[in-house]
Amino acid sequence: MELILGDWLIADATSPPLAGWGVAVDGDTIAATGTHADLTTAYPDATLRDCAGHVVLPGFVNAHVHLYGTLAHGIPAADNPPTDFWSFLADYWWPLVEDALDVEMIQAATDYVCAEMLASGTTSFYDILEAPKALPGVLLAQKEIVARRGLRGRLSFEATERAGPEIATRGLAENAALIDDCERGDLVDGLMCWHTAFTCSGDFITEAFGLATDRGVLSHAHLNEGVHEGEWCEQNLGMGTVEFYDSLGVAGPQLLASQCVQLTAHERSLLVERGVRITHMPLANCEVGGGIAPIPELLDSGATVGLGSDGYINDFYAVMRGAFLVHKARLQDPGVMPADRVLHMATAGGAAALNLDRVGRLEAGWAADLQVVATDFATPVTEHNLFEQLVLWRNHRDVRDVMVAGAWRVQNHEVLGADMAKLRAQTREQAARLWAKR
Repeated sequence: MELILGDWLIADATSPPLAGWGVAVDGDTIAATGTHADLTTAYPDATLRDCAGHVVLPGFVNAHVHLYGTLAHGIPAADNPPTDFWSFLADYWWPLVEDALDVEMIQAATDYVCAEMLASGTTSFYDILEAPKALPGVLLAQKEIVARRGLRGRLSFEATERAGPEIATRGLAENAALIDDCERGDLVDGLMCWHTAFTCSGDFITEAFGLATDRGVLSHAHLNEGVHEGEWCEQNLGMGTVEFYDSLGVAGPQLLASQCVQLTAHERSLLVERGVRITHMPLANCEVGGGIAPIPELLDSGATVGLGSDGYINDFYAVMRGAFLVHKARLQDPGVMPADRVLHMATAGGAAALNLDRVGRLEAGWAADLQVVATDFATPVTEHNLFEQLVLWRNHRDVRDVMVAGAWRVQNHEVLGADMAKLRAQTREQAARLWAKR
């Protein structure tokens, strides 16, 4: 038994912060929350973790990341720079990044980004990999690394027909092999995944969804990241993307739809009505020029929405700031997306989107996934401002300790068992190999 006692406890982003409260951890779960006095009285023999000057809050859930994406940070631009989302994919991302990846590159990026995420308070994540030349076996190679780092991870291969039927079949088989290799309760497991409606036929999507249903896991797809997919569906299928998925019978709670940027009012309503889970990547959507997703409207309608980095900037404090600020500008309303709503998306909301059981809150019986963050702000901390102080004025450097499933993975700003300089050097070496293939 261990008591983790900070100045403040945020047990759940939908409830006010609690001054002078902490948590008791037993094994991999939260045994109790309470005041310092109550916990020390109830558990007199417990080990004490003194977190004075800090707030204890749930670990972040990065509900959409491309771990390999770090290899492309700063990559030289193509000879003909992308002018829209389609050219970004067809002329840049697919040929220069995804089609050039191999297992060694992916392993280096996975190890480094896992450590990077831990250092910034992320305890759970969902990764999407597309690397046709790394098949087969790349997801199992990733699984070993994630398990060693001790994160709660969901992995998938983004199956697609864009590279031909053989690669498409291999992509589905890669997902199925990982899912079948995992056991209930493992920290690392898998989802089924296909790319988009414009790279996958209806028959292929239905096959993928059936494989997921048979295994009791979610399916994931990117959805309307820019205007291209919706326009393609209207021109080629005579309906919008969400309507197409609905016609296939896959639009429901077993579908995790990422991005959801360019949506009609009808598509927004259909996503909510069908219970489709959604993930939001505010910074990456801006970077690729896709637009700004209507997340406040979706949340107000009752959608389940998680937050993701997309592998662009993985410090989740920066991602939260993006979600906090960009919608205020879009809607010209400073009251939308308050800090507690953003923090909920980054924790329990992301866990709900990924269908993670008892993850994202700190209360008895829930997973002992947490972070300890400094509260040495320039202004006084109160119950009424702590959420906003965290979202606006913290970053990875303020995360002191991180626990996943009851095990400390970061202590005193050090990622345990990780030589960050070595991991960074390995990643730089593999990035240079990738860039040399241009």
